Amino acid sequence: MHPLTDQLFDLQHSLAAPLLEKVHYPWHALPLIGAYLQELATQLPKDYLQIAPQVWVGEGTYIEKTALIQGPAIIGRNCQIRHAAFIREQVIIGDEVVVGNSTELKNAILFDGVQVPHFNYVGDSILGYCAHLGAGAILSNFKSTGDEINVYLEGKKMGTGLNKFGALLGNHVEIGCNAVLFPGTIVGPGAVIYPLCPVRGFIEAGSTLKNDGRVYPRKQ
Repeated sequence: MHPLTDQLFDLQHSLAAPLLEKVHYPWHALPLIGAYLQELATQLPKDYLQIAPQVWVGEGTYIEKTALIQGPAIIGRNCQIRHAAFIREQVIIGDEVVVGNSTELKNAILFDGVQVPHFNYVGDSILGYCAHLGAGAILSNFKSTGDEINVYLEGKKMGTGLNKFGALLGNHVEIGCNAVLFPGTIVGPGAVIYPLCPVRGFIEAGSTLKNDGRVYPRKQ
């Protein structure tokens, strides 16, 4: 496990912790979510119920009738899956998560306390503990050219071997309304992205990306 995983995520807050611990970089977990989910489904606590083919839901979770869930998917306890939410296969959702109106999830891990409440797209991404997306924020997961997605880590450009990869959001990240994160974006814990920002590369923990494109230390 690369130190980046510990820097970004509190692994106590996800059923996907064993998967993230066994891979080197966190994005290496993305192609393995489907197989891991099938294994995890055989080990879930007794307060998880199977409500549809390959869909398991924890106690206390409310699912609006208009939501669409395509398994395999595991949804934790005390979540809200609201009107017109679309959960599209290979998704692991933690406890007390909000998936809201017209939000789409695909091949993703959402830690406990995540909120994606309004018109969000989350594809091939990992969202840390209590990360929050403002209305209309998009985690883009595919380059228009279709080629390999790169990340910027420790000041260096690095290939991921993936042509579908959205973003890694650390614990308590706040993404403003209608921000768009380019494929391969990494946002450190506690960082804030202003509304309407295009975001790429690596945003340091505890920093603020403003509309002028500059990154500032976050005010305490």
